[in-house]
Amino acid sequence: MTANRNRRRPIIRPVFHHTTFATLKLDEMVEFYEAIAGLEPVYHGTEGAWLSNDEANHRIALLALPDLKPSVDKGHTVGLHHTAFEYGTFDVWLDNYERLAERGIRPFVCLDHGMTMSMYYQDPEGNGVEIQFDTFGSWNRSKEWMWESEEFSLNPVGKFFDPEQIVAARKAGQGGEEIHRRARNDGFLPAVIPDVHLPDLW
Repeated sequence: MTANRNRRRPIIRPVFHHTTFATLKLDEMVEFYEAIAGLEPVYHGTEGAWLSNDEANHRIALLALPDLKPSVDKGHTVGLHHTAFEYGTFDVWLDNYERLAERGIRPFVCLDHGMTMSMYYQDPEGNGVEIQFDTFGSWNRSKEWMWESEEFSLNPVGKFFDPEQIVAARKAGQGGEEIHRRARNDGFLPAVIPDVHLPDLW
C-alpha cells in the first residue's frame, strides 16, 4: 500500500476557541465584556484575565503586558475590526440592547446585513464588538443566502437602522420577521447615517 500523497489538507478541522487582546485597561475590559456578552472571569489577576461565557475555559483573554503603547488612529488602520457574539432569537437580542442601553452602553452603528441583524459596540480599548442574531434561524440557510444572493453581493455591508425605532416597533406589536423585512427596506433609518469605521475614543 502506498502512503497518502494528499497530506496538505487537514483531516480534522479545529474549532475556533478564543481571542486575546493586549490592554492598558484590564479591569475596565473585564467589566465591559461581562456586561456586553456575559463573559465572566475564570481567572482575573494583575497581569491578565481569562473570560468565558460557556463551557470553554476561556473565550477572551486579556493581557496587561508591560510597556504597551496606546493604539493610534485605531479605527482607520488595518487589523482586527471586531469580534462577534450571536443570540439565538430576535427578542433576546433586542432585550440585550435594552439592558445595555439602561447602563449607558450603546452601539455606534447598527446594520441589517440580510443574514444577521447586528449592533456594533466599542470596548474600552476601542475594539469593535458585534452583537447579532441570525435572521434565518439556521446557519445553513443563512450561508446559502450569502452564497447565492444578488442582494448580498450588491450590498454586503447592509442597511442601517436605529435600534430605538426597532424597540418602538416591537412595543407596537411587530415581530422580528416583520421588523427585519422593514429594516431591509430602509424602514428604520437613523436621522444621521453613522460611519462604519470604529469611532475615535475620547
